[in-house]
Amino acid sequence: MEGVHNGVDVMRSGAEWIRWAAPVRPREYNKLAEAFTAEASDADAICDVAVEAGMRYINLTPRHHDGFCLWDTATSAFKSTNSPARRDLVAEFVGACDSHGLGCFLYYSHGRDWWHPHSPDNGRPSCRPDTPEDLVHFKTGDAYDLNIYLDFVEAQVIELCTTYSPIAGIWLDGIGEFYNMENGVQASRCLELCDKIRGTQPQILVSTKDGVTGTEDFFALERKLRQGKGRAPADPDKHYEICTALQPTSWGYRASDDGKHQDVDWVMAQLDVAAAIPANLLLNSGPKGDGSIPEEEVVTLREVGRRLRASAAA
Repeated sequence: MEGVHNGVDVMRSGAEWIRWAAPVRPREYNKLAEAFTAEASDADAICDVAVEAGMRYINLTPRHHDGFCLWDTATSAFKSTNSPARRDLVAEFVGACDSHGLGCFLYYSHGRDWWHPHSPDNGRPSCRPDTPEDLVHFKTGDAYDLNIYLDFVEAQVIELCTTYSPIAGIWLDGIGEFYNMENGVQASRCLELCDKIRGTQPQILVSTKDGVTGTEDFFALERKLRQGKGRAPADPDKHYEICTALQPTSWGYRASDDGKHQDVDWVMAQLDVAAAIPANLLLNSGPKGDGSIPEEEVVTLREVGRRLRASAAA
């Protein structure tokens, strides 16, 4: 959809939130899977650009809030291998990262889900889309059982960790939906999930965005330092990462941002901010609907790598 629904650019949120923001009826949204070919998705080419830019790892999103899975999961039929693509994109990226000497992290939307009927519900409208079909689809009241959803989440995450190797880490998102629940962090079973993840591969790192359990291997902060919304927790025993995006208004690709993506000078400034903490910089690129990386971002990343190499050689 690339940020547009019924001819209207949905500026209410990032393009990746269009299912909720438009909102898009679930049957209409799910039909997009029938046209998903990933024809221009090339894990090796993306890894080539990452290496050229001086990156050390990639963080792939196998499943975002919409619930569509980019691997051949046994837990859901809403997946890339059931689409015209007929491809396990997670397998492709894990393999490509390994062959390029890059770590492969996997993002997983743990606390926010617009597909599963028992997904987190804390009464806030941001939790679930509210089309007429959604009001019937999502469970409420006595019919609602969060643990059914959390069992599903655990099955998916552990499946990723035991099917694909090597994985550098798991990056959990969406925990904020639990904050308005009574004993929400405990109810999320996040601490238990992190422990189980660590038991699957000896090298694997675990983080929850902004830090939730206190046992994270590194703190992952979303745009916060760049936007002045907060400061990293002072913990000398923790590593830090800032995540931000090359598009100015969205994490997912928004067509109306073409020609407005962040430039080389902006990226170099973010690297300076990260180095001063010190922290890693996780720089998001939202692929187009065909799986390709926007060309203006490829140009920027290559120039970033050129500048970094020139600086190192000086």
